[in-house]
Amino acid sequence: MKILILAGTSEAVALAEACAPRQDLEVISSLAGRTRAPRAPPGEVRIGGFGGAEGLARFLQARSVERLVDASHPFAERIGRHAEAACRTVGVPRLRFLRPPWPRREGDRWIEVADLTEAARRLPEVGRRAFLTVGHKDLAAFEGAADACFLVRTIEPPGRSALPAARWLQARGPFTFEAELALLREHAIDVLVTKASGGAATYAKIAAARALGVPVIMIRRPPPPPRPIATTLDEALAWLERS
Repeated sequence: MKILILAGTSEAVALAEACAPRQDLEVISSLAGRTRAPRAPPGEVRIGGFGGAEGLARFLQARSVERLVDASHPFAERIGRHAEAACRTVGVPRLRFLRPPWPRREGDRWIEVADLTEAARRLPEVGRRAFLTVGHKDLAAFEGAADACFLVRTIEPPGRSALPAARWLQARGPFTFEAELALLREHAIDVLVTKASGGAATYAKIAAARALGVPVIMIRRPPPPPRPIATTLDEALAWLERS
């Protein structure tokens, strides 16, 4: 069975690794190409877009793909829509492999907002020394927050920043609780702005903010796609077995 994994997450790599030893499965992992030196999964890897839902449908047919697993980032709405439409067009079963969001715990001071625009609007009400971990492509929303001091951490180098006065950190998770605690203290951070991405690799900042009583502006996830949805590797593998 030939499987296309829309990748770019640790879940996608884990699925490709689990499938790699099996002789009855052939995996193609697709990376968008927005991140330099991503963690490459085993097997065939393609990089770049498909050209919308129509291009993805053509790829599925040309490569005789029998199953598609969308294991892209929880906030990757567009590729999710394209995957759903393409699979519906060519009749290929689709699974959304979506890690669960972080659970709210006692002591968390979360301010949940709908999107980046609302996060930027609410920021002055919450704090001035903001730690932004929303991705390097989503910083323009905060350009109007002139009174804020920003510490920005991204996987990619900043390049030409929408926030030229910000202090930048280029780093890739996983991060430890101790390191995140020290970072928040060193920069006197009084508000963390992040997306409800979930996953263990970047959870330490949430735990550190809780420990220090730092409020978190948490950008909600987009609505989930149509089922089927898997939230664990075992669930994704079970779907492949029975689909």
